[in-house]
Amino acid sequence: MPRPANPIIIDIEASGFGGESYPIEVGVALADDSKFCSLIRPVPQWEYWDEQAERVHRIPRELLQIHGKPVAEVAAGLNHLLEGKTLYSDGWVVDKPWLTTLFHAARTAMRFRVSPLELILSDEQMATWHATKDRLLAEIAEPRHRASFDAWVVQETYRRTLSGPAAS
Repeated sequence: MPRPANPIIIDIEASGFGGESYPIEVGVALADDSKFCSLIRPVPQWEYWDEQAERVHRIPRELLQIHGKPVAEVAAGLNHLLEGKTLYSDGWVVDKPWLTTLFHAARTAMRFRVSPLELILSDEQMATWHATKDRLLAEIAEPRHRASFDAWVVQETYRRTLSGPAAS
């Protein structure tokens, strides 16, 4: 599989870690180095909330009610921005189902693809991934655990590992 120089990365924050959880924030690091981020207002049937997850992402449910966008608006925005593109996720096994949950609630089809990041990583990239990511995070004064920041960290780690250890 060809390796893009700057892949589009997506990250999702959710109400919890299990099967009852739903997306509360979506962030995308685009190939042109711009970012997209949106809080998501839960639909009424999304009731599950995990206090431990909230401690990790630091997004209280009340913030979603005030600043979250409706699911249809978030889905339409993602489709407009990403139509026909392939996005990559380092947490595909959870991010993909959360996106499916979002688009199902919005009653619209997802017009882009999401694939596991591992599909475009070389063995050399995998070998240096964690050390490179740790160095990157050490460079950042105040790292945030939010969707667009996490997507950027993955994208930047990818770029730094693309040429092997000399690039990082």
